[in-house]
Amino acid sequence: MKNIKPFGPSVGKTRLSKKFFDTLNKEFEKKSKFKKIDYGPKLASQINKEVKISSKFIKDNLEKELKKIIIKFLSNENIKNIKKVKILNLWVVRQFKGEYNPIHYHEGDLSGVGYLKLPRKMTTNKMVKNKKIKTNGTIDFINGQRGFLSKSIYNVIPKIGDMYLFPNYLMHTAYPFNVEGERRSFSFNAKLVLKK
Repeated sequence: MKNIKPFGPSVGKTRLSKKFFDTLNKEFEKKSKFKKIDYGPKLASQINKEVKISSKFIKDNLEKELKKIIIKFLSNENIKNIKKVKILNLWVVRQFKGEYNPIHYHEGDLSGVGYLKLPRKMTTNKMVKNKKIKTNGTIDFINGQRGFLSKSIYNVIPKIGDMYLFPNYLMHTAYPFNVEGERRSFSFNAKLVLKK
């Protein structure tokens, strides 16, 4: 776990275990084949295929690793008085050519995004009106306003197996891309109970 400070709030970056990665991908493949569950109407996205993962599956298969990552992130911030971490929800997003996630924030206290599958050459820049597009398929974290010696945008190029943690209120957006293929990610929200 590496804590990054691109601006006010910290953003954590880590790698997912192969077991976590394979387990979530397998569950998603199973759910998307046999069940028509679209979580999209409850989310901010302009994306057609989003699937909520059941609380039972999260508890049995994913929760232990997520909690360990969250506790490490908070420990790096000198927050050690954690009584309980509760994973509120987790969903998988299948983004295809032209789809995007507008600027939004989440519920809970902490949120995360991880990358399960990416199209080849997704971030390849394309000229539009003599200007290169540098954001194809990337994610921006946005905080405050731009000012002297103050960044307001932290742009991340996704890599399969990477996961980012951030405070729920941190605005973010996932840009569209213009190649064929699937950009598969998962997001989750967590609530923290601190010791008094």
